[in-house]
Amino acid sequence: MQPRNMSMSGVVDLAAVKAAQEAKAKAEQARAEAARQGGGGAVSPADLVIDVDEAGFERDVLQRSTEVPVVIDFWAEWCQPCKQLSPVLERLAHEYSGRFVLAKIDVDANQMLMQQFGIQGIPAVFAVVAGQALPLFQGAAPEQQIRATLDQLVQVAEQRFGLTGLTVDPDAEPGADQVAPQAPAGPHDAVLEAAVQALDAGDLGGAIQAYKNVLSDDPGNTEAKLGLAQAELLQRVRDLDPQQVRKEAAEKPGDVPAQIAAADLDLVGGHVEDAFGRLVETVRRTAGDDRDAARLRLLELFEVVGADDPRVTAARRALARALF
Repeated sequence: MQPRNMSMSGVVDLAAVKAAQEAKAKAEQARAEAARQGGGGAVSPADLVIDVDEAGFERDVLQRSTEVPVVIDFWAEWCQPCKQLSPVLERLAHEYSGRFVLAKIDVDANQMLMQQFGIQGIPAVFAVVAGQALPLFQGAAPEQQIRATLDQLVQVAEQRFGLTGLTVDPDAEPGADQVAPQAPAGPHDAVLEAAVQALDAGDLGGAIQAYKNVLSDDPGNTEAKLGLAQAELLQRVRDLDPQQVRKEAAEKPGDVPAQIAAADLDLVGGHVEDAFGRLVETVRRTAGDDRDAARLRLLELFEVVGADDPRVTAARRALARALF
């Protein structure tokens, strides 16, 4: 499975947003299943640092990343900086006590993974969160910098993906709970998978209809709501000329359709606060139908980013102030 990059600097990767919702659902289902079976879901300290190869990558990294951030240490026996960095990462993995898992990959024995991640030199450190890969740093970085990066990683994993880490039990058997139990298939999984395939193929109309079909039967389906909001956003911006849209928005601050179109582009481009701020300000200075149009589009963009995102929470407060 080809990893996809995800930034932690505030950019909204729509694929990552969808993965975040799926990761939250899977984590909740796994915890519920473990509780039903009477298991505590605890791992041994030995499970916090694991050796991973190409054969076990999907199980040990991709699946595991729906429960906890997986930090990947790409190393080789002949690499002297690796011998400085790896012990630090291993020590911190135990110190963070389940907030992340360290996966060690020998690049000499796993050339395909090295190529998939685009590794140009080692040591190289990546993270995978909810199936999304992102680079952390390259080279034997100072421990203070490593700690700051890991702190940011676990914060993002918790706030955006609902991943609070693993429970560590010194008495647990190593490998006893290496992968969370798989949740049973839902009644709409086939339709949702078809919608994802349509979305990946660029068939936005087909994806929109598939998500609507699910919501007609299950109006509260979180994945369908998110998928529909994402597909509709992509459909709206597909034929826009970004340069022209931004020019009109800058020249006509009172033109509500121009501000709405620019906000859509802002969000797709990863400028979340800009998109929200633009529409909040439009709500503030308009009235009647224009105000309603801006407000409703802002609520739609909240759906794309996700209700748990702190930027949505802040924008909701700003919207309330603008309305009242």
